[in-house]
Amino acid sequence: MEMNFKIFRFDSEKDKEPYYSHYTVDAEPWERLLDCLNRIKWEQDGTLAFRMSCAHGVCGSDAMKINGRCALACQKLVKDYQGSEVVLEPLPTFKVLKDLIVDLTPFFERVEWVRPYLIAAGFPEKERLQSPEERKKVDEVIRCILCASCVGACPVSNENDKYIGPAQIVQAFRRIFDSRDQEKTERLKQLDYPDGVWACVNYFECTRACPKEIPVTKSINKIKREIEKLLR
Repeated sequence: MEMNFKIFRFDSEKDKEPYYSHYTVDAEPWERLLDCLNRIKWEQDGTLAFRMSCAHGVCGSDAMKINGRCALACQKLVKDYQGSEVVLEPLPTFKVLKDLIVDLTPFFERVEWVRPYLIAAGFPEKERLQSPEERKKVDEVIRCILCASCVGACPVSNENDKYIGPAQIVQAFRRIFDSRDQEKTERLKQLDYPDGVWACVNYFECTRACPKEIPVTKSINKIKREIEKLLR
């Protein structure tokens, strides 16, 4: 089947304004949009720039805006876009480096700021044990692959560049409710400010965009309730 693509183009080193390029690709219904992008780059236009790695929805590298919705190109099937032009654009919120590639440096700096790692004093004799019930509290957020789709989809992130971001809060959630972590109160205090969890106003766009179906908004609200419970 014939697929028509309209792709955002911009090179920050030489272009003054962005523009769009149009491509036509023959593709099978079961192929993914990422397959089409690869075919365009390999066979039609080697200057087209985009990120990719695993191509199986695990690494999160190919997050972009597809027909107005943030998603992973490797998870979207050709058959679901049959009969319509596919518009591919870079993730909103972020500075565009080239075409569909954005600068994720601020994103990962904010991830680092929430300390997305276990903090516990001393060394256990064997290992830090955790019951299945305790593990279940963080099972959903552990699926996060840091693709930044939620940040790109978030209206608050698009309007407020000081907002810590939904992905970062999800990373904090993973440790706040981890029974082995000993910095729960400090982590809650860290997020308890206007541009922290309180900047979220429940648009639920982050939840809709998450390729791993993490209940992002629900997780943010749970942290809010925990702050009210323990810090007020």
